[in-house]
Amino acid sequence: MGRGRGTVAYSKLRGKTVKNEDKTKRQLVNELVELRRKIAELEESETLRKRVEKTLQRNIEDLQEMSIEDVQCLVHELKTHQIELEMQNGELRRAQNELEESRNEYADLYDFAPIGYFTFDKNGLILDVNLTGANKLGVERQFLIKKPFSLYVAPDSKDMFYLHLRQVFRTNIRRTCEIKLAGKDGIQFDAQLESLLVQDSEGKSGQCRTAISDITEHKRIDKILEDSEERYRELAESIGEVFYAMDRDLRYTYWNTASEALTGILAKDAIGISLFELFPELKETRAEKLYRKVLKTQQPERFVNKYRVKGKDRFFEINAYPSKFGLSIIAKDVTDRKKAEKQIQEQVALLDKARDAIAVRDVEHHLIYWNKGAQRLYGWTAEEAIGKNADRLVYKEETSRLIEAKKSVIEEGEWIGELHQVTKDGKEIIVESRWTLMRDSEGKPKSILVINTDITEKKKFESQLLRAQRIESIGTLAGGIAHDLNNVLTPIVLSLQILKEKFKDEQSQRLLTILENNSQRGANLIKQVLSFARGVEGERNPLAAKHVIREIEKVLKETFPRSIEIRTDIQKDLFTISGDATQLHQVIMNLCVNARDAMPNGGILSITASNFFIDKNYAQMHTDAKVGSYIVIVISDTGTGIPHKIMDRVFEPFFTTKEHGKGTGLGLSTSLGVVKSHEGFITIYSEVGKGTTFRVYLPAIKTAETQKVEKQQGEFPVGNGELILVAEDEGSIREITSSTLKAHGYRVLTANDGAEAVALHAQNKDEIKLVLMDLMMPVMDGEAGIRAIRKINRDVKIIAVSGLTEKDRLAKVADYTNAFLPKPYTAEKLLKTIHEVLSAK
Repeated sequence: MGRGRGTVAYSKLRGKTVKNEDKTKRQLVNELVELRRKIAELEESETLRKRVEKTLQRNIEDLQEMSIEDVQCLVHELKTHQIELEMQNGELRRAQNELEESRNEYADLYDFAPIGYFTFDKNGLILDVNLTGANKLGVERQFLIKKPFSLYVAPDSKDMFYLHLRQVFRTNIRRTCEIKLAGKDGIQFDAQLESLLVQDSEGKSGQCRTAISDITEHKRIDKILEDSEERYRELAESIGEVFYAMDRDLRYTYWNTASEALTGILAKDAIGISLFELFPELKETRAEKLYRKVLKTQQPERFVNKYRVKGKDRFFEINAYPSKFGLSIIAKDVTDRKKAEKQIQEQVALLDKARDAIAVRDVEHHLIYWNKGAQRLYGWTAEEAIGKNADRLVYKEETSRLIEAKKSVIEEGEWIGELHQVTKDGKEIIVESRWTLMRDSEGKPKSILVINTDITEKKKFESQLLRAQRIESIGTLAGGIAHDLNNVLTPIVLSLQILKEKFKDEQSQRLLTILENNSQRGANLIKQVLSFARGVEGERNPLAAKHVIREIEKVLKETFPRSIEIRTDIQKDLFTISGDATQLHQVIMNLCVNARDAMPNGGILSITASNFFIDKNYAQMHTDAKVGSYIVIVISDTGTGIPHKIMDRVFEPFFTTKEHGKGTGLGLSTSLGVVKSHEGFITIYSEVGKGTTFRVYLPAIKTAETQKVEKQQGEFPVGNGELILVAEDEGSIREITSSTLKAHGYRVLTANDGAEAVALHAQNKDEIKLVLMDLMMPVMDGEAGIRAIRKINRDVKIIAVSGLTEKDRLAKVADYTNAFLPKPYTAEKLLKTIHEVLSAK
């Protein structure tokens, strides 16, 4: 077939008109062989036809001797044979056309293949070449035939070419090699030769057919990859950290020298080995899960994991990154850091166990550390406090003492002093504060360490001690003066009695009576002063307080104004106490007289007495109280009340709010002294315009009955996770109440006033089962709070709490509450009241 038709054939090939475009070279060769066989058969049929015609021509004269039937039969057979021959001729022509098309197609595929095809003899002469091969060398095909291929081989590659050729002819095995070729223009390029012996028409292997591919671009890419891999290796080695890579089956594909140094495992022993062969303990662990997560999500992960290295446990921070072939991992040994973190955590735990509030603030006074002690003291968690301005958090205002602390700690490096602060719930506290300036490595101020010790109770005790010392000093002075006055008044009183006997006239008797009355009044005053000054121990005998109260009740009803209603309520089995009847009579009478004076327009004076067991919960709220059985005598009035600002002074000697000449200021202080001498204590609760309640607690004598009561303590009902809202403005009562409820199975929310209680209830109305509401609170009092909550939720249980008598206060909120709990209350009373209210339908 002609080579000049290549361009047309190539056009047909590009235009998709050539048949069997996707056939391989071997398939085309097989088709050519089959077509040649068919053509041979058809040519054989043609020869046979010619022989038959010749035979017929030669024997035509014999036809004349044949019968008509035989001639007709022969004519039919000849026509049939003629048709068969014509059909075979048509098939022959089609086969010839197909052969031609296949030859053209083969020629097109051969010439325009993407690689060059050469046929060499054993000396390297070019016997045949396709267009691609000629184009690669830049020489027309006809000028390459019979030329040595070595003319186009780079000088440094000629030996390699001839060696390759000899090996192919000697071994009759397909061979490959890489050499450099140079085209007509002298430009060299990299080529890959793939050669195989082929047989000639006689079956001899005298030719070598070679496929030549331009691999210049491949070599360039390989060089880039090699350089990149080298840079990658240099980078992996230079980072100084453990670096390794794994494929998708978690087999190591790279292992740097840092990995070798740390583990003692050489790269040659690690590469190709799976993660679990080197570290079997990591099978089905968090590390495996995270590695597979990175492979799946193609997102990096960072985590800390423990490995067994050289027989020791070490911690590594693993940074796993996805790659094209699997994972790239940087592992940093953080064992020392973990130890340091553990030490820090232990130190922080120790700091958290400290009772003191420990905080660190930066030089701008923003909090950067806040221990558990600070959380307990102030109420803010570390999350709430850190980042906040410390001054705004725990101070109402910037006082001169605070300004002094800030200035001194910067100038002198430390400061110690007392500061007034506020807690989260608004409670005012006093702390002993120690400030220390922390500096950085350059000596510049970095932060301030502040350690605060709550001394609120200590200051209160100091105040009480000072008051007691002041009372003692006043008592000593008053005792001395009273003693001297007594000596002065004694002869005067005696003289008046003699004078009254001597001067009987009306005028003298009137004047002497006035003198006698005033002298007696002075004597009584001196007696009261002496009683206060000496503490009057008195005689201690078993005493039934109910008899004293009944006697006082009679006196009160006879001597007090009719506008004052006297009410008494005494428990039948009231415990016996150890005391002095006269002194107890004096205490109760003093309190009743004060109650009378507080009700100039009349009112109700209530005296009750009952048994009372003081538990640990109650004892924590009252420093003078001790765990055990008491009787409590309650004297309440509905009078003017005592202003809050003077509440702490009412027991001071000579302090009085009465008009001049109507009170000595010794009644309450004397009563307090008597009660303390009986190892008891007094509490006071008052609301301006609503009244005052005094409670006198006196320890009971231990008897079988008191012991029975004490044994019954502790059998308190418990909750079942119910949420209770406690509204109480007094911080200590709120905290102890909350702790008691939590310890007995309840959940608790706390509020400082009525407004906060209403807000908390609105936020949690579906969860709160019961509200414990103090009736006297700032911002919004308990009564208003109870009404507001009841409007929001008609079903919630509410217990009103007050220090005043139950009937007086409960009447105003009775329609809105389920029970009343008088202050002070014990854990038993609190828990039983709550249990009864929650259990009621």
